[in-house]
Amino acid sequence: MSNLEPAPREVACGATGFDGVGILEPREVPLGGPRALPVRRTLPQRQRSLIGAWCFADHYGPHDVRESAGMDVPPHPHTGLQTVSWLFRGEIEHRDSAGVHQLVHPGELNLMTAGAGICHSEVSTRKTTILHGVQLWVALPDSDRNTARDFNHHVPEPVSRGDATIRLFLGELAGDRSPVHTFTPLLGAQLDLAAGCTLELDIDPGFEHGVLLDLGRLEVAGRTLESGQLAYLGPGSTTVRLHNRAGTTARALLLGGAPFTEELLMWWNFVGRSHDEIVRYRQLWQDGDDRFGAVSGYRGSVPRLSAPTLPATRLRPRRRT
Repeated sequence: MSNLEPAPREVACGATGFDGVGILEPREVPLGGPRALPVRRTLPQRQRSLIGAWCFADHYGPHDVRESAGMDVPPHPHTGLQTVSWLFRGEIEHRDSAGVHQLVHPGELNLMTAGAGICHSEVSTRKTTILHGVQLWVALPDSDRNTARDFNHHVPEPVSRGDATIRLFLGELAGDRSPVHTFTPLLGAQLDLAAGCTLELDIDPGFEHGVLLDLGRLEVAGRTLESGQLAYLGPGSTTVRLHNRAGTTARALLLGGAPFTEELLMWWNFVGRSHDEIVRYRQLWQDGDDRFGAVSGYRGSVPRLSAPTLPATRLRPRRRT
């Protein structure tokens, strides 16, 4: 998914904000014009810009796309990251400049590696009535950020733990391991808890973790989490306890990773390390350079997105708190 903000701010990602347990509130961002798909963005923000290498989290829906424009994101570029598409409802058609054409369905991991440069499009299909899901970005370490374009599609088997169901798509959890390669140690899983269910999971104490609540109301590590909020847990814990006090099913994503120590500069859809890099990436995209390639088969009203205008000042890291 593209960041379609017309005037995106630069974000310097580092270990900012609280180190224990904290609650991150989402901010609403429209993807496009007045009829655009609104999303709730919990990463990055001032209190916490990274959870492991997870550097971007957009949570959207449920949207009835029979009465709206749905999702139609024209070809747009990425560098230095991987995108993770995860749906709860609906269907999205993905096309990219590595030649991949893939339909995205609920409960299926679609992991695109941008590396040195890629472009892709995302469109909700005519079969979709309700669109509901998350789009996540993973920052690539300096040693691998110029790797080749790639794409992985994986359908994890659901695992039952009492009245809870776990769908592990990245990393290791509850005795299960995802076969999908990551460039830094990561964890990604969907957790569904029946009404009244308590789920206690062993976690890596070297990781920091986030719990993004999609549906319901959860108690996470003693803190109450409302739908759309993200609970951050700093390194050091060997277990995480989730309790669903509500009378309906709760659904959340558990994200984790080893603390990412490299400083990143994010602007629009680019992840880089400096102002000059971001300027160069933008110009190459505007010039139609082969670094990003081209998407075949997209039939939208705009053939490709144009990059926003850069601010008049040099892109600078945010001051760390």
